[in-house]
Amino acid sequence: MESYGEILRNERELKGLFISDIARDTALPKNYLEALEEERVDDFPGETYFIGALDNYCEYLGIDKNEIRALYHAKKIQEAPVPVELLQKSKPKYLIPLIASVSAAIIIGLGIYLYFVVFNVPQKIAQSAEKSKNQKKNQQYLFTGKPETKRFYKGDQILVPSKDGKGNIVLIVSRTLGKFQIETPQGRETVDLSEERALDIDGDGGEDLIVYLSDIDDKKESAGAEIRLLAKNESGISIAMVEASEESVDSIPIASSLRNNATRTVLHEDTRPYPFTFNVTFRAPCIFRYKIDNQTYIERYFKSGESGIAASAQNSVRFWTSNNNAMKIQITAGLSNYDLKIGNEGEVNVRDIKWVKDSDGKYRVVVLDVE
Repeated sequence: MESYGEILRNERELKGLFISDIARDTALPKNYLEALEEERVDDFPGETYFIGALDNYCEYLGIDKNEIRALYHAKKIQEAPVPVELLQKSKPKYLIPLIASVSAAIIIGLGIYLYFVVFNVPQKIAQSAEKSKNQKKNQQYLFTGKPETKRFYKGDQILVPSKDGKGNIVLIVSRTLGKFQIETPQGRETVDLSEERALDIDGDGGEDLIVYLSDIDDKKESAGAEIRLLAKNESGISIAMVEASEESVDSIPIASSLRNNATRTVLHEDTRPYPFTFNVTFRAPCIFRYKIDNQTYIERYFKSGESGIAASAQNSVRFWTSNNNAMKIQITAGLSNYDLKIGNEGEVNVRDIKWVKDSDGKYRVVVLDVE
């Protein structure tokens, strides 16, 4: 039977990957990756660290981590030392009961292990229940024309009002696994992750609706897909761009005019406002959207290690992130640099960075939460 270390190494070599590349992408030390392939469990501070690193390596290579865990535990059971009581011959009258007890414990433990780890019965039951629940909760969403982001599930319907005002055009979600598919009156449309697709849903040859896929699971269709919907006007410009261009930043806002419950962090102050620099570097994949002053929003998917953003703002920057821990944001005002703390891993935030004028007459660069 092939060992779990051989499976990891063979899969990595099959994909043409080097341990140094994987260490950079996963943030796992190179010596830990080598220890996983050589099955050196003692190189880790504890079994918890070993299991965590093993799971991360499996997910990176696209291997079933439950299968690898099963091989690891099977080897661990085989290498477990024989209980001292079984080796003692001074009290043979207890040997048979002891063997029977140990055997029963092993059989029970193995049964529990197979039930929960190898065959993962509870999770499969939960997944089946969740799938059934999602199938029963298929819903209809009426698209109002305003840009919105929603999570859709297979079978959900999107109702788009027709241009002639006579009823709605019905779009049906047909796939939320790996790729997003939607059935329109003009045929099936497929959208990949981080792809923006313009749809002609009424057959007039024009683009009516923009669909942007921001999140989807490769293994669990019941998790649904997160979709951003934008309507297009007759000139082909999205409503999001029109709304962004209409926002005015001709003047510096007075601090007292800001909403009272806004969470405010002061970065820099001076006697006058002047352009500041907005710098972003990416250490993990994420979707990032930002707007400088009164320009249109810029939104795209950034990969790990990809060149970041360096932009100058006259008055303000508004940004949206799908994973706070995936990036480092630095603001340069005057001769000072400020590292911006925006939240924890997996959190989604919208923030404003702008000049404001306080009651003391001074101008300050502040960070504000946006609801």
